[in-house]
Amino acid sequence: MSKGTLLVLTGASSVGKGAIRDCLLEDESLQLFYSISMTTRPKKEAEKDGIDYYFVDRKTFADAVRSRELLEYTQFDGYYYGTPLAYIDFLLKIGKNVLLEVEAQGVGQIKLRYPDALAVFVVPESMEELEKQIRARYNDQASADLRVNKASMEMELSSLFRHQVKNNDAQQAKEEIAKMLVEHKANKKG
Repeated sequence: MSKGTLLVLTGASSVGKGAIRDCLLEDESLQLFYSISMTTRPKKEAEKDGIDYYFVDRKTFADAVRSRELLEYTQFDGYYYGTPLAYIDFLLKIGKNVLLEVEAQGVGQIKLRYPDALAVFVVPESMEELEKQIRARYNDQASADLRVNKASMEMELSSLFRHQVKNNDAQQAKEEIAKMLVEHKANKKG
């Protein structure tokens, strides 16, 4: 049985990674399993524990970090986010393809453990357009400013990624990423 492929989706804050992720997961031909992240932030009304995130307290998260149970983790806006490692290892070992959606700074940690992972950075149409989207999404000026600054810093990391996709349309971006994934898997075999 051949080992599965790890697809890492990252990009600037509010660039539309979630919409692209959903399109990728809907494409049954890609046979992708989504890895659910762990977080210390409170659950939003529409979210479900074990589906959107694993919602945990700070002690549980800190214990996971100490016991090296997380592939990567980061902090944003006072909350911690991380990727549980055991599930990914299990899926890859049994030949499944895994999709991760993570912050850009976490990709280095992932590539250390899985050097053959395909990491794709999603870029906005323009920074001006992304800032408009962020300000429309967050009514609170402080939250919007925090996310605009974060997105600007994340865009500085984009040049470190060999694979980039512009998100003008989630379905089109998904098609580009699917093509990259097929080529990546073929190169791994060959």
